[in-house]
Amino acid sequence: MTEETAAKRLKPSPPLIGTHNGRFHADEALAVYLLRLLPTYNPSTLLRTRDPALLSTCHTVVDVGGEYSPAANRYDHHQRTFDTTFPARSTKLSSAGLVYMHFGKAIIAQHTRLSEESDQVSILWDKIYAEFVEALDAHDNGISVYAPADTANLHKRFYDGGVSLGSLVGDLNFDPSDSSSNDGEKQARSPEEEQAEEDRRFLEASSLMGTTFLRKLSYYHRAWLPARTVVHAAYAARKSHSAGGRIMVFDRSVPWKDHLYSLEASHPSEEKVAYVLYPDGPHPGAKWRIQAVSVTKESFESRKPLPEAWRGLRDEKLDEVSGIDGGVFVHASGFIGGNQSFEGAMKMAVRGLEM
Repeated sequence: MTEETAAKRLKPSPPLIGTHNGRFHADEALAVYLLRLLPTYNPSTLLRTRDPALLSTCHTVVDVGGEYSPAANRYDHHQRTFDTTFPARSTKLSSAGLVYMHFGKAIIAQHTRLSEESDQVSILWDKIYAEFVEALDAHDNGISVYAPADTANLHKRFYDGGVSLGSLVGDLNFDPSDSSSNDGEKQARSPEEEQAEEDRRFLEASSLMGTTFLRKLSYYHRAWLPARTVVHAAYAARKSHSAGGRIMVFDRSVPWKDHLYSLEASHPSEEKVAYVLYPDGPHPGAKWRIQAVSVTKESFESRKPLPEAWRGLRDEKLDEVSGIDGGVFVHASGFIGGNQSFEGAMKMAVRGLEM
């Protein structure tokens, strides 16, 4: 559904957006921000309540009300019968996913100035859902990244941190003024003042989620999407650098990983790329990097790490051990290295495949 179609249902006065009060989460914080990005919802007023009578006065309601009806501008996902998912995905939607599914293309088109019907908007719509929104949907619906059976024998070697967008939004539910003042007495406030303070913190959470969304959109539009063409061309030319096509060369640094893994998945009979070469900067005479491709996008394990004997070495010592002039460094784990020239980096890649 396009934003133009949705706009025809809006009343002439600024629409009233409703969501629940009380503890808030990342999904409705993002849902409200996304709506307010659209001209037809800007300006709009926000009402946070669980009172059905008050919610009935709202033009659009998200994450409360027990109803999913785009025709009535109702976007809740808590009802028992709800099982809607994003196209070609299996994760049940939250209010964030619902609003994004219905209005995301219009928002992307508005901020990128691309046609809403263009292939580029569709690619960005799918990508941002998969990389950003889907995790919010899963978290709010209590869906684990892994199936329970897959994690039965997994044990963490260390705590990997509890900082996420969801946790940051959760922290904003804490009201510092609930703590006792210096004299040990809590400052009394009216229910209206309590609600106003809670609404203020919700808007802070909404801004956090929304500005993160816009940064993601900007990155995928201005960096990731243009890189798609560059990576496709480099993949097509890779066999000119090595017989098996295991070395891929870029003329500039681009976000290549997503695109490479997608290309390899669509060419399963081809040998997988082991090393990627690219200049360290855009200026003439820039040094060159050689990066080992990881086993998967999320993995720290490389398909073909740079040789053990080179790891942790720099400059002349690296030249001496590798037998290749112009060495700059090789990381201790072997996942990346550098050389003063393209020719030197290519020699490192060829030698790395041989060893």
